[in-house]
Formats: sequence, C-alpha cells, structure tokens
Amino acid sequence: MRKINVLEFVSLDGVVQAPGGPEEDTSGGFAYGGWTSPHSDAVSGTAMRKQMNMPFDLLLGRKTFDNFARFWPQHNHVWPAVNTATKYVASNTMTSHEWQPSVFLSGEIAEKTSQIKQQEGTFMAAQISSRRSSSMIWSMRSG
Repeated sequence: MRKINVLEFVSLDGVVQAPGGPEEDTSGGFAYGGWTSPHSDAVSGTAMRKQMNMPFDLLLGRKTFDNFARFWPQHNHVWPAVNTATKYVASNTMTSHEWQPSVFLSGEIAEKTSQIKQQEGTFMAAQISSRRSSSMIWSMRSG
C-alpha cells in the first residue's frame, strides 16, 4: 500500500497558498502569492530538498498541474524527478497533456485515489487545494 503525503504551505492565520510568485494564483482576488519565499531558511530548504529527492509520484489538482506544467519542464536542473514522476491529476475537464507521464482522474476523485493508494509503488506527494485535500482525507481516513 502506498502512502500519500499532503504537502501544503499554510500561514499561521490559515492561508493555504503555493510558494511561487505573486502571479501564481490570484483567484478570489488574492494578492499575496509568494508569501513563503521571504521566510525560507536553511532548515526549510533542507527539508524541501530531502522531499524533492525521494522517489515519488504526484497527486495534483488541475490548477497546480497547469502551474507545474508551465514551469517544471523548463527547470529540470532544479527538480529533475518532477518530470519523470507519474502525475495523477484530479480534473473533470482535462483528459490529456503533453507533459508525461500523466494520468487524469475524473468523477469520484477520492475513490480513485483510494484505489491508487492500494497499489504497490512509491509514496505520493499530494499538492492539491485545501478544499480537495480535506475531502479526500475525510473519505480515505480508514484506508
């Protein structure tokens, strides 16, 4: 059985936002993207490098996948494993993409993720919205 680790960047006041730049996700009028970067230090850098260098697959929401697919193929020197990892994408609108290997999950995402979790393989790093991650955790709590 695989392990799924949900990776989120959360501020002390509960904001869940990717660590990219101010333009990364402006949905809902959010104007503080990239807020984590000024607070990075050697400890967080070491933890991120350790996580990034482990064998893994990714569980991504569609918006995160879109952001990753625009950035990571051109920055292979920073995180080569992201380009070779299987990317499981939770999306009811996207069914294929040139960034491979990618598997698109639609419909009952939590059920499909639970089935993937039962398979043999590396751990899955889930980088998905806080709304989707909490619903998936709730539905898979016994798995």
